[in-house]
Amino acid sequence: MAEMKFSTQGKSSSSSSNGNMDNKKVGTFVFIGVLVVIALIVLFNCFSIVNEGFIGVKYTFGKITKDDLTPGLNFCIPFVEEIRQVDIREQIYDVTADAYTSDTQTVQELKMKLNYRYDRSKLSDLIRNVGIDNVETKLLVQNVAKISKNEIGKVKAEELVQSRADVQQKIEDKLKEILALDGIIVESFAIENLSFDDAFEASIQAKVIAAQDALKMENKTKEKEEEAKQIVIAAQAEADSKKLEADANAYAIQKVQEQLANSPNYIDYLKITNWNGELPQIIGDGVNPFVSLESNKGSTSTTPNNNNTNTNTQ
Repeated sequence: MAEMKFSTQGKSSSSSSNGNMDNKKVGTFVFIGVLVVIALIVLFNCFSIVNEGFIGVKYTFGKITKDDLTPGLNFCIPFVEEIRQVDIREQIYDVTADAYTSDTQTVQELKMKLNYRYDRSKLSDLIRNVGIDNVETKLLVQNVAKISKNEIGKVKAEELVQSRADVQQKIEDKLKEILALDGIIVESFAIENLSFDDAFEASIQAKVIAAQDALKMENKTKEKEEEAKQIVIAAQAEADSKKLEADANAYAIQKVQEQLANSPNYIDYLKITNWNGELPQIIGDGVNPFVSLESNKGSTSTTPNNNNTNTNTQ
């Protein structure tokens, strides 16, 4: 009986070839996938977003090459260039400290507030020399404390209370001058609180009350003086009025006398113009008087006999 033999060599070679091809395909897909991922990473890193209120600063291998990138999408070379954002909006620095006046009074809980922003024209120098993160610790802390204490130390405590705005303005002017050299623009400075010990504050309050009382008395004195002036003015006006009236009467009498001197009949004219229209009750020269008996009800008149009675009326 003949034996039948089967050979598997051809099948093994075919299977090995198919496996190698599959491995190569998988490797190709993985390589392509890696390239795509790398390409996406590179693509996304080519752009950087600068937000509103900020300015973009571009670094090339750690060196500032541009400091005025506007808000929005900005291009940069991945792994070579980097864009960082700097807040250019107004910043606020608050501090509480102690100070001494020229008369050795302690100002307790001296609260101050500084509003500032970065000077864009000097932004690169500020970043190189100080660093944005070090602005407060290296520039603001020492300058605000030093300048404010120096200016407060030039005035007495009472003057500081009464003229705080003036001292505040002097501190602000000094801070503007000093901080501008490093690229800091001071917008405003304010002393928000002043506190002294209880005894000194009580003395200040007593002085204020005394000053207010003195002002009230001064106002009352001025009021009384004004009333007296008004009385004098009224009396003078009345005297002037009477003098004018007297002068007018004297002038009228003078004119009448001058008219009488020039015209003797002027007296008759005055009698006529001043007559009220009523007749006298007795008219005569004392020898033959005429007696009028008229009344509102009707009357009669008689002529008496001659006698020695003299009756004259005007």
